[in-house]
Amino acid sequence: MTTEAFDKRLAAEIIAGFDARPEMLVQILHAFIERFGWINADAIRQLAEELNLSRADVHGVVSYYHDFRTSPPGQHVIRICQAEACQAMGSRELSAHAEGSLGIEMHSSNADLTLEPVYCLGNCACSPAVMVDGKTYGRVSPKRFDEILGGLRGAN
Repeated sequence: MTTEAFDKRLAAEIIAGFDARPEMLVQILHAFIERFGWINADAIRQLAEELNLSRADVHGVVSYYHDFRTSPPGQHVIRICQAEACQAMGSRELSAHAEGSLGIEMHSSNADLTLEPVYCLGNCACSPAVMVDGKTYGRVSPKRFDEILGGLRGAN
């Protein structure tokens, strides 16, 4: 994901690309996340105005879906599946390990990392599953998690 500072003109182009149709709000929000990395208050205001929705309507959708964040992400986004199959195979323990080793809690970010729960990565047969910067990993133990993240830290 490449991110850049929020730009009203660029946001208007994205909205126009979906014909400013309110029923396309989720798709527009995905495009905003892809472009800007997060949904800020200016984006919510502009979406409401251009789609003829209330700010509460837009904020409600942003806050409902786990894919949309309202604060800037870290350089790397780590998602750990919390769905039933992954829980049965140790995702809660993996989440606790991740929080301890990274020094951040779920739903938190620092300049380098964002740690988020996700409810199904579609990799149930290889649980517990983790997604790092859009790439999915299966059968992730705490040791493998550290190896995956060690590769990220070595790449920076």
